[in-house]
Amino acid sequence: MEVKEILRGGQFLVKESEFYSVFTPEDFSEEQQMMKEAVKEFNEREVIAKRDRFEAKDYALTEAVMRKAGEMGFLGVSVPEAYGGLDMGFVSTMLVCEYISSGTGSFSTAFGAHTGIGTMPITLYGTEAQKQKYVPKLASGEWFGAYCLTEPGAGSDANSGKTTAALSEDGKSYSITGKKMWISNAGFCNVFIVFARIEDDQNITGFIVENDSTNGIVLGEEENKLGINASSTRQVFFNDTRVPVENMLSERQNGFKIAMNALNIGRIKLAAACIDSQRRITTDAIVYANARKQFKTPIAEFGAIKHKLAEMVTNTYVCESASYRAAKNIEDRIAMRIEIGNTHQEAELKGVEEYAIECSILKVAVSEDVQNCADEGIQIFGGMGFSKDTPMEAAWRDARIARIYEGTNEINRMISIGMLIKKAMKGHVDLLGPAMKVQEELLGIPSFETPDHSAPLSQEKAILKNLKKVFLMVAGAGIQKFGPKIEQQQQLLISAADILIEIYMAESAILRTEKNMHRFGAESQIHQIEMSQLYLYNAVDIITKSAKNGIVSFVEGDEQRMMLMGLKRFTKYTHYPNVAGLRSSIADKVNKENAYCF
Repeated sequence: MEVKEILRGGQFLVKESEFYSVFTPEDFSEEQQMMKEAVKEFNEREVIAKRDRFEAKDYALTEAVMRKAGEMGFLGVSVPEAYGGLDMGFVSTMLVCEYISSGTGSFSTAFGAHTGIGTMPITLYGTEAQKQKYVPKLASGEWFGAYCLTEPGAGSDANSGKTTAALSEDGKSYSITGKKMWISNAGFCNVFIVFARIEDDQNITGFIVENDSTNGIVLGEEENKLGINASSTRQVFFNDTRVPVENMLSERQNGFKIAMNALNIGRIKLAAACIDSQRRITTDAIVYANARKQFKTPIAEFGAIKHKLAEMVTNTYVCESASYRAAKNIEDRIAMRIEIGNTHQEAELKGVEEYAIECSILKVAVSEDVQNCADEGIQIFGGMGFSKDTPMEAAWRDARIARIYEGTNEINRMISIGMLIKKAMKGHVDLLGPAMKVQEELLGIPSFETPDHSAPLSQEKAILKNLKKVFLMVAGAGIQKFGPKIEQQQQLLISAADILIEIYMAESAILRTEKNMHRFGAESQIHQIEMSQLYLYNAVDIITKSAKNGIVSFVEGDEQRMMLMGLKRFTKYTHYPNVAGLRSSIADKVNKENAYCF
């Protein structure tokens, strides 16, 4: 009997993942399928049908649709039943987030900010009294939440905020004073999660602050933004705002930890929020390309358009594969912790924290893919793509914020490598042993045997193993040279992160396809095999460039030559796939279906 092993976060680099151990969208339960259809119907009726109003900055509409989402139970999917929620698993939470977020970035932002960073800090860090008081209202949509972390001088450096909290003389309340900016849902929220510094504390502290204009809270005007037009985004000023001591969230100085863990959840949810958007953008592009004729031929039949469509389709398939793989890992880790006696709070916090590396990987990869997808969508529409009368223009503007939300992609690249190094130092991921083996392999004589790659994806799996060696070679040499100071080598860390990202995304697609080949038959997965091959081919190019940039930036002489030779060996194909043929086949399939169909 095949036993599923739950790998720890980051272990995908050094442990073999078997196809039967991964969760794929084809594994959704009947209950999850029903929830998916309910959310899709809500999105079509309440969001997509009213897209023009969202684009026209109808903030009242955003609030009204959020209230309807609360009535449907969508705001409380992840909230325990004891506090008025549906208490569904992490995968179901991702599923709802995905399909409710694709109508417009305005509603997606309001939904994500409320259900994630607006509600989860209280659910996961609040006292029982705090949860009983606030969470049922937030889960039902009676109240809405917002998250006040960013300040004019505190963005990526979240712990450097200047907002202060001073204890009153009678010890019964704190007085909060400061300025927060870019606060989503500020215009209609009822409660803020506010981070402030008490005295000269090293770390910030979290507070639950009710939105009361008579208590020194002043809202700035709505920000004029590139996209997400109907998302309420304002500055919030706290002027001697009184907050009862019992509204401190968790312990004093625990605010930075709350902020970081809330962002871990936000990062993987942001990936989910982008997937159906990619799917819709791709379908819109396919429909237009089939209908638009030039030189008496549908432009969908031109090779240049097929190239674009195939890449859009492939990246969507891969993003979906990786996101749900990680979501199920988190869900399983939470269940495992509950089994050993952890509370819901402890289990969810530790479950998500375990996969912080994967959360950052997904945030970066999917946010960049959805932007590229929208960009290519505009290009396929041509001049019409630049018009506000077609959906591409708004999709492109809305997608742009995803690379900044929940920590910029540059910060998340460095977080992914930093977390991996910390896990290695704690003994959670053995990087040193495998890295030493790669060094030994570089000094050895390479095999000149021609491997048998007749089985579908066998060559891709062999290359994937070698790509992991590339990461271990580059990262291992970097750690050896710089030690703890490697954190200062940002260009090297970004190169290493790009290698890490491509390995995880490519492997996720290959494992999903392999699992479905075994249960549905290889014949039914021809195009999925092609997408897995195409993505890996592109990943090899990205990894080769990133590794070379890393190697030549900090290694010289014989060691550099040896590592460059190793890079060439580890990125070598036995037989290169016909990538033009792959793209044509994938594009022909979706053009025939006139939609993204995987």
